[in-house]
Parts: sequence; structure tokens; C-alpha cells
Amino acid sequence: MATTQVPAPAPPDASSQEARAGLLDYLTTVDHKKIGILYLYTAFGVFFAGGILAMLVRAELAEPGLQYMGQHTYNQVFTMHGTLMIFLFAAQVTTGLANYFIPLHLGAADVAFPRMNAASYWLYLFGSLIVLSSFVVAGGSAAAGWTAYPPLSDARYLQGTGMDLWIVGLLVVGISGILGSINLLTTIFRASREPLAGGI
Repeated sequence: MATTQVPAPAPPDASSQEARAGLLDYLTTVDHKKIGILYLYTAFGVFFAGGILAMLVRAELAEPGLQYMGQHTYNQVFTMHGTLMIFLFAAQVTTGLANYFIPLHLGAADVAFPRMNAASYWLYLFGSLIVLSSFVVAGGSAAAGWTAYPPLSDARYLQGTGMDLWIVGLLVVGISGILGSINLLTTIFRASREPLAGGI
């Protein structure tokens, strides 16, 4: 009986691998290390924008009275500075570090839900862009302080859609944080249970 030989698969094309290794790879990745790097780059971009706003606040406060901007503009700059630094940098740069290092420390190949991890990053990026887009709408960005306590944050005191964009953007970033924390906690719990399960 004659046997047929199946030809060996051709080696992958090096040029296609090089093309995928660029920007497209980072845009479509589910690798926890690359997603951690994306988090860090985005967070430090937000940090840079928040730093510019901080310099504007300091320049205005250098002398008594109003020098460079009106009261409403100053409130916008102060609010967005606090928002960027607290909600969009400090709370997210730690997520980037956790994404990169926690699976490595646990000896895991990846996080528990790689696609959820990627979705979490993209929600963070889009939420940040929604918050920043409030600068270009009529009435300007949110100007009620980064805590957004009512009644200063309601429609009686703030006209326009800036506060609405601020709320929606932070809601999207909050969903991103919830997904990321579920993912990291599940990764940690699974890694802590695997040695026990293997020993039984």
C-alpha cells in the first residue's frame, strides 16, 4: 500500500512578521506586557498634559489677582489638572505596572482574560480622550473642581456639555478599571490555586 507524504509547512514569511511587529502589533495585541506598556505610555502622556495645566495654574497663582485667564477659564484648568493627575494618571499608571509585572511574578503565561485586558486599555484610552475633548465644546470643559460636588457641578452653574463629557469619560475609565481589577484578581487567585490543585 502506497503512502503519501504530506509536505512540511512553509516557514513563516519574515517580511510579514516584521510588518506585524510594528504599530499594528501593539494595536491588536493581547499580550500583557505590551498592554502594560500601552498603559504606561498613555498614562505618561496624560501626565504631560496635566503638567502643562499645572504650570498654567502656578503662573496664575504667582501673583494676586488675575493675570493670564479669567475665573471660568482658571476653574476649567484647575478642574482638568486634578482630573488628569488623579483619575487618568495616578490610578492608571499602577494598572500598567501591574499588567506588566504581576503575571511575570506569578510565573503565569498571561493574565486570566487577555481580551478583557486589551478592552480595558482601549476603554481607558477612549475615556481619557472623551474627558479631554471637553476643551473643544461650547462652554468649555468641566469647571466644578475635580471632585465635582453639587451644586457647583449641576446645570445651574455650568452651561454647555463639558461637565457631561467629563462624567461620561470618567464613567468609561471607571468601567476600564473594574475590568482590569477583575482580570488581575482572577489571575492572582488562579495562580495561587494551581500548585494546590496539582498536588492533589
